[in-house]
Amino acid sequence: MENIKREILGMNKNFKNLIVAIAIFACAFAGFITGQAFAAYSPDDLYTDVWKLINKKYVDQTNNQQDWSRWRYKYEGKLLTNEDAYVAIDTMLASLNDPYTKFLDPKEFAEETASIKGSLKGIGVQISVKDGKLMVIAPIEGSPAEKAGIVADDEILEIDGESAKGMSIDKAADKIRGEKGTTVILNIKRGDTVKKYSVMRDEIEIKAVSTKLPEGNTTVIPDELQYIRISSFISKHVAEDISKILMTSKKKKGYIIDLRSNPGGLLTNAIFISRMLLQNSIIVSTVDRDGYKQTERAGYTTLTNAPIVVLINKGSASASEILSGALKDNGRATIIGDQSFGKGLVQEINRLPEGSGVNITIQRYLTPNGTDIHKKGITPDILVKLTEDDIKNKNDVQLKKAVEVLSQKCNLKCSSK
Repeated sequence: MENIKREILGMNKNFKNLIVAIAIFACAFAGFITGQAFAAYSPDDLYTDVWKLINKKYVDQTNNQQDWSRWRYKYEGKLLTNEDAYVAIDTMLASLNDPYTKFLDPKEFAEETASIKGSLKGIGVQISVKDGKLMVIAPIEGSPAEKAGIVADDEILEIDGESAKGMSIDKAADKIRGEKGTTVILNIKRGDTVKKYSVMRDEIEIKAVSTKLPEGNTTVIPDELQYIRISSFISKHVAEDISKILMTSKKKKGYIIDLRSNPGGLLTNAIFISRMLLQNSIIVSTVDRDGYKQTERAGYTTLTNAPIVVLINKGSASASEILSGALKDNGRATIIGDQSFGKGLVQEINRLPEGSGVNITIQRYLTPNGTDIHKKGITPDILVKLTEDDIKNKNDVQLKKAVEVLSQKCNLKCSSK
């Protein structure tokens, strides 16, 4: 299948010729999208196509220690409708025990396509399955979920009274999504506390890059420092937006890059931004099913050499971990906050007939030091946790620590109160 690519426009001359693979974002992944035009296929053809794609591309050649050929003709002649094929495909993919390799029916694929355009309908929460539990990766900034008080690392026990135990990401997302003005009730476990949240769905605008502090945050940022918040890497404009900020803030003495509750997005965005900040350094390596290792490197020019502090937390995943890992391993930035989510896999999304698609884990990635962070995460240089009281009182001790550390690096006399 042929990769669909588009040139990033509006970046400085050092980045103008970089090519970005367009991807669809859901449940926090870094990846690619492939596809081609299709004629009408039968349900059997649809099922067979997915089987072949997994057989050819899936990162684990053992396919979760099973004989993949057993699925090849398992439902032959039994799939009368596309819906039959969807169920059979879901069953087949479930045997891989990989929550990131999943089938998307036409409705789900269309919704994911809409996400890259910058708007969604729902409550604005990114979810994933971790250790068999349905977990919140992060709420989208300014979303109904964030306003209701849902935070990263919350466990979802029930959705509208239905137990989330054993529920797939797709089913959970489908139950949480809905039309603007309708309400979903989530039973949330945080630590030892269980609480019900009634959240009204709305049109969610995805704001990927901002230089403004989160609403209600009273931390004082010295004028000599530049604060940059990246809430996701989903938009194809993220790298361009960061480039513009760096170009217009050259007089700043240091940068705070806030990746907290950033669930990820395009792998290429993380690579492009790393190239803006690193010089002649390894950014990330990817390893495919055949053990082929491909390494991405930064060039000999950067947009800034000023000191950097990066903020991460439990909701920082995927592309966020690529960027923070690259800056940490190369000694380019001080990482402050909490242990990140731990998603070290790369997905490719393949278009299928009649509007459906399939996400396939095709690679795992390693930080510049060769570290596999999957299910482990990035460990901060300075561990700072936010307590319940901190959140309630809007006391951002992580950001205050970032200001303190960066001010020392920049020889500034300032207060982080």
